[in-house]
Amino acid sequence: MKNLLKFIKPYKYLSILGASAKLTEAILELFLPFLMAKVIDYGVAAGDKAYILNLGGLMLATAILGILFALACQYSASFVSQGVGTDIRNALFKHISTFSNAEIDKFGTASLINRITSDVNQVQLAVAMLIRLVIRAPFLCIGGLIMAFTIDFYLSVILILVLPVFILILTIIMRKNVPVYRIVQKKLDQIGLVIRENLSGVRVIRAFARTDYEREKFANRNQEYMDNAMRVGKLSALLNPLTNLVLNFSIGAILWFGGIRVDTGSMSTGEVIAFVGYVTQILAALIVISNLVVIYTKAFASVGRIIEVFETMPSIINVPVIKKDNTKDSEYILEFQEVSMSYEPGGAFNIEHISFRIKAGEMVGIIGGTGSGKSTIVNLIPRFYDVSQGRILVEGKDVREYELFELRKKIGVVPQKSVLFSGTIAENIRWGKADATDAEVQQAAEIAQAAEFIRLMPDGYESKIQKGGVNVSGGQRQRLTIARALVRKPSILILDDSFNALDFATDAALRKSLKESTKDMTTLIVTQRASTIRNADQIIVLSEGVIAGIGKHEELINTCQIYKEICESQEVTSSAV
Repeated sequence: MKNLLKFIKPYKYLSILGASAKLTEAILELFLPFLMAKVIDYGVAAGDKAYILNLGGLMLATAILGILFALACQYSASFVSQGVGTDIRNALFKHISTFSNAEIDKFGTASLINRITSDVNQVQLAVAMLIRLVIRAPFLCIGGLIMAFTIDFYLSVILILVLPVFILILTIIMRKNVPVYRIVQKKLDQIGLVIRENLSGVRVIRAFARTDYEREKFANRNQEYMDNAMRVGKLSALLNPLTNLVLNFSIGAILWFGGIRVDTGSMSTGEVIAFVGYVTQILAALIVISNLVVIYTKAFASVGRIIEVFETMPSIINVPVIKKDNTKDSEYILEFQEVSMSYEPGGAFNIEHISFRIKAGEMVGIIGGTGSGKSTIVNLIPRFYDVSQGRILVEGKDVREYELFELRKKIGVVPQKSVLFSGTIAENIRWGKADATDAEVQQAAEIAQAAEFIRLMPDGYESKIQKGGVNVSGGQRQRLTIARALVRKPSILILDDSFNALDFATDAALRKSLKESTKDMTTLIVTQRASTIRNADQIIVLSEGVIAGIGKHEELINTCQIYKEICESQEVTSSAV
């Protein structure tokens, strides 16, 4: 909870001002039944019009002043709640951006989106209610009780008997609602995941005629959400009727016994009306409290989900920037030393005992079947994940000793899934290097074999890329992402299955261009095409998370059965490709 309280601190004075304004409004409201009793007992009963007009004017002035204080409170509550919500979202986004892939995998994208939007909105509403009603409602209850006691002690006993019953109702409802609402939020996460998958995979869904299946899947998730939301709604719906029932019985009792006391001369008519006024205020305040219970039930569940994100520390710790260059001398730009890695802490290793060395300027191919660990190996180099055992050295220095920005500045990554952002082609390529000149952008596009199709586009490098790159083909997306990695001129270029959407002619031209134009750049090519890496300086063959062979193409054909089978299945021989 302390993690969230700090967000209110910058607005503490405005919060106090708003709460004070609301408290003043409540005090003024408590005076109205008292003044009304005076009007009835001394004005109406005596027929004193001047007295009625004077006190009536005072009541009107009190009401207007109360409205002004209420508006001041409303302004403060809106400003503070919006500010707190904005600050929490900014802090959440900043914290999430420090997560490694492991933490993002743990929560899931849909859940993180809901936490930064829906859950923060619930907290934002709770902050607004804290200033507007949390102080006012209890004060009206307590103040109303005190004023009722000053009017008549015996009638006030009825209220004292009723309050414990009301508190019991609130406690039971809240205890039952909080855990159910947590389930509701999880179901909302699942709905978000289904929607996200459907929107991103709509073409695949339609291509395989799975629309009906996906509709049924969404309907099931929606039904589960509705069932749990209905449970919360049913429990919450009991609050107002139960509180009204209890308090209406108490008002009935007050009117009954109040009438008796008026008959005996113990109370005046004005006092009974004032007493009923205070009971009505207490009733209204208790109904507000019952609604606040619903709001804070949701807010407490949301707070727990937000705090869970804040308390999750990134598994990859960024070391402080050290000005002194601690890079060790090494003839190898990249070394894996007995590296093992598991995505699940304490679980089975996904890759195990991986060891190899790569010299600067070499082109290295990594090949193997699906699930053999190819992408896992290259994701460890820029520290998207950390090793479970062993070490990875870049330029002779353990990657865990680098400041993350410095490490990743040395590495250009082209991921399996080609991701482009809305904007121009030039802007997308400059993601690799924000200050790249037009000449550097064009050179990167030339090497990536993207320049030709860019020139054919209406506005060339200023042509717009729609969200996700849907207005360019898969092969064009891959070439643009390769250009984005090349423009930064990294020491190590990682191509993670980045040629699979290219035709063989473009594939060959791109490999030739890379070899000629990036002689000082170390290139790692992850692929399932043996022809793509046939001429690599060395080829690493993976099988079920372990190295099955390392060497050149001709050597592996004779010594590695798995590599030989891959080549034979793809009709790749010892001839030039």
